[in-house]
Amino acid sequence: MSVLNKETMETKPMKGAKDIEEVIVKAIKKVGARKENELCKYLPMKTGGYMHHFTLKKMKNKQPSELASIIERHVVQADKPVVIAPKQRAARGSRKRREHMNFTRIQLERMLNIARLAGDKEIITILSPRKSVSSCKRELIQSIRHNKIETELWNSYVESVQAQQAILADPSLILQNQN
Repeated sequence: MSVLNKETMETKPMKGAKDIEEVIVKAIKKVGARKENELCKYLPMKTGGYMHHFTLKKMKNKQPSELASIIERHVVQADKPVVIAPKQRAARGSRKRREHMNFTRIQLERMLNIARLAGDKEIITILSPRKSVSSCKRELIQSIRHNKIETELWNSYVESVQAQQAILADPSLILQNQN
């Protein structure tokens, strides 16, 4: 093919392009829409839901005859065009929350008691509520006055002091804990 033939073919509007424009104009008038993107809600997809506006634009350029037949069938030839329900999607953030389990306070206390009965110190420290250094000190002093030994209380005091020292050593941890 010569260069002249290529240029004339590219500048000539395709027969399908004229047809698709006419079909779109008819469909817009029938539906009472202002833009062609509003036609998407009347065009069903095989995967469920209605056609995305990007898909409409893509089909308009690459598969105009197929798009014209879809619009003809579902909008122009239909007595009353039906608005298609959107495709069901997962809730926002649903992937993020799958890993974490939310327990009530009562459930946590029950699990903590089970861990105490089993003697599992690691689980006890994980499930115990975090206390500030001052509250740990206060409770430790009270337990000493009552001649009681509470290893769990001592462990939480050590843990809170270590956390405080780590924050003082690395100020960037303060920002991480706030977020």
